[in-house]
Amino acid sequence: MPSTFTQIYIQVVFAVKGRQSLIKHEWEENVYPYITGIVQNKKQKMLAINGMPDHIHFLIGMKPTCCLSDLVREIKKSSNDFIKEKKFCNGFYWQDGFGAFSYDHSQLNKVIAYIMNQKEHHCKRTFKEEYMELKKKIEVEFKEEYLFEWID
Repeated sequence: MPSTFTQIYIQVVFAVKGRQSLIKHEWEENVYPYITGIVQNKKQKMLAINGMPDHIHFLIGMKPTCCLSDLVREIKKSSNDFIKEKKFCNGFYWQDGFGAFSYDHSQLNKVIAYIMNQKEHHCKRTFKEEYMELKKKIEVEFKEEYLFEWID
């Protein structure tokens, strides 16, 4: 698109179905690069990816021609197939839905550090506490019944 200049940075968060802790540390070296490849093949830029056994976070630089819902749907479908194909886990599925939060360029280093330090961060706070805090901080309106399935 000539004469179109954008800086769109989106953090995406989604969980394993039923919030099961199925993502093993050993998979990360395969699954995260695979997801990064999907993002890059869709002409978007992966800035950071990391997660926990029950959810992942990633930050992308997104072009205005990208439909975020389509991108996340493709990431979930393809990575789900990849996990099954590699026999990492039988019965693995991503939960429906996702969270998406936008940031400006001045916030990137802080968001990248936050994503890359997920394991240390979750020693202090659960995923539910983290997610609800993020939604409130960014003032995202939501209905409780449409949030992830929480395991308390």
